Amino acid sequence: MNRIKKFATRTLIAACFFCALSFSPAVEAQDAASGFKANQYPEVYTPDWESLGKHGSAPEWLNDAKLGIYFHWGPYSVPAYRTEWYPRWMHMSKPKSWGAGTKEYHEKHYGPIDEFGYHHFIPMFTAEHFDPEKWADLFQSAGARFAGPVAQHHDGFSMWDSKINPNNAKAEGPQRDVTGELLAALRDRGMKTITTFHHSFTGQRQRDGQPDGERALSYYRYDKNLFTSSDDPKLRKLYGNMPEEEFNEYWLSLVQEVVDEYSPDMIWFDSWLDVIPEEYRQRMAAHHFNAGEHRGKEVALICKQEDMPDDLRVLDIEQGGMKDMPDRVWMTDITLSASGWCYVQNQKYKPLPLLVRNMIDVWSKRGVVLLNVSPRADGVIPDEQLDRLKGLGQWMEMYGGAVYGTRPHSIYGYGEAAIKDGSHGGQAATIQYSAKDVRFTRSADGKNIYVFLLGQPTPGEEITIKHLADGNNDDLAVATVSQLGADSDCEWTFDEGVLSLTAPPATDSNAIATVFKVVIQ
Repeated sequence: MNRIKKFATRTLIAACFFCALSFSPAVEAQDAASGFKANQYPEVYTPDWESLGKHGSAPEWLNDAKLGIYFHWGPYSVPAYRTEWYPRWMHMSKPKSWGAGTKEYHEKHYGPIDEFGYHHFIPMFTAEHFDPEKWADLFQSAGARFAGPVAQHHDGFSMWDSKINPNNAKAEGPQRDVTGELLAALRDRGMKTITTFHHSFTGQRQRDGQPDGERALSYYRYDKNLFTSSDDPKLRKLYGNMPEEEFNEYWLSLVQEVVDEYSPDMIWFDSWLDVIPEEYRQRMAAHHFNAGEHRGKEVALICKQEDMPDDLRVLDIEQGGMKDMPDRVWMTDITLSASGWCYVQNQKYKPLPLLVRNMIDVWSKRGVVLLNVSPRADGVIPDEQLDRLKGLGQWMEMYGGAVYGTRPHSIYGYGEAAIKDGSHGGQAATIQYSAKDVRFTRSADGKNIYVFLLGQPTPGEEITIKHLADGNNDDLAVATVSQLGADSDCEWTFDEGVLSLTAPPATDSNAIATVFKVVIQ
């Protein structure tokens, strides 16, 4: 890898930081005693892979947390048609199948795209029902240990009070600092915070069009007759209409502004991070890590594919999971909805049992779940989503002891489910599990093994659990076995490494997943 020069000084202003464990919505602009200014953190990590690799990937608190919630919410929530990629598809006559009909829909309901551009949706993104306190309560009650917004999607609209991007939620639309208000509410509840970035795809790199068969590198279509090619100082930032080198600096400055102003515990990047030159990715990581060191925080960086080295990032697999158990903590981002990420008309949702069983599979394989919620443009979270979050919270309240703070067993489990490939690698996030599928977790001290049946067993049937003991603990001895959340005693025997149980009455088992706690002598 090429070594690069030290990252340049910026002139961002950040607000004051109180202590490593108590945060205000914004953090320090200048320390009068030290002369410290935002973006000038002590250089513990230099912007090169060797130095950055010393940071490590996942802090222990992320390994313990297991579940986070974020949300896709922005001006694209106004038309609420098909997908959050509406801003891209509205400019294309023949988009991919999942964007088909978007341009026709736009022109029918809003007018020609050369008269009504994507930016005209911004004043309609009112968010009048956005309540950060209620949202933070909701996310916490659903079992999330961390949460935060999509800070900036591909569309180019910033969901914070940005001094760099005039197209932002504080300046127009909601006229609220969505990121600052929500992160403050989350911290008041002792939760960790995450901000996600998707804007590396916004820069217009393919001004001459995308050659057939080549990967798309530009979100917006460049056309001198459309708003997407406007040279207006404000619109060119929304639509990414700038030379590539200028856009790279712009991309970096937005991430740094959020780190400086809001001090997120995690920053997360969508696909296409690899189109940002290596130098800028290194500067971004060094800035985030050094800010964390300065504030006494253990921070994390999450991204997809092979866009950053494993020794400094957490790998995220979209809408999926690992087929096996890796030796590093990883993450998956999944949806409550059956497809798509933002709120759309006639939205369909995953059944709660399907959702939770696939989460258990992730947790058994050293994974962390980042669950997406889809608010309406007015800030209302639909009842179908609220019902699922409530159900998830009830399940986590009863069985969270087998999830939070746990580590993998010697194997993740076994069973009969047909494993389908995921569209973004690994396996799909919609595997149909049953009580014949077994998953394990283990307490951090190794004294308790948790056994999950990914369904409800038939009352009175004999259940056999294999693989509690293996080549690493052939002499394992069981002290007690109990069923979490049950009032009745659990009948069991343990012989030659096989745990035998009698399935509990239906009233004592759980329709989503039945969980046993095995205490080791």
